[in-house]
Amino acid sequence: MADHLEASVTLPSDPASVSAARAYVVGTLAEWGLPEGTEVSYTVRLIISELATNAVQHTFGQSPTFTVDVQLDRDERLRIGVTDSHPRLPRRLPAAVQQDNGRGLVIIRWLTAECGGRLRIRPTREGGKTISIELPWAVPVQPMTTAGQQEP
Repeated sequence: MADHLEASVTLPSDPASVSAARAYVVGTLAEWGLPEGTEVSYTVRLIISELATNAVQHTFGQSPTFTVDVQLDRDERLRIGVTDSHPRLPRRLPAAVQQDNGRGLVIIRWLTAECGGRLRIRPTREGGKTISIELPWAVPVQPMTTAGQQEP
């Protein structure tokens, strides 16, 4: 595999784009050697779903598109970032306000840390923001079952 691979897609800030972003990332990672049906693939699916959902829901129509970037460096580190043009950085809401939503970034941070990675939030030069994760790249040998257990 090459020392550095990258892929990018820009999608409209529309709820239908969440599944498109998820399919794009999972498909790209499958091309790079991470088969669907692995625990890492399931984790990445959830993370990209949350990141894309945030880009659609929390930009309040001020970001007409969002961009998903995927990078793999030397078969060691996977980076996935979602960039939108809304200037407000995410912030944690009080528990009483969150109720049924508002926990996406907490979930992403926890999943990323559980995989040995990290989450970064940084403003862009254009006035928006990028929320990205970085994970160790380890392609599993065995696929996961639908119950989430590795097949023998």
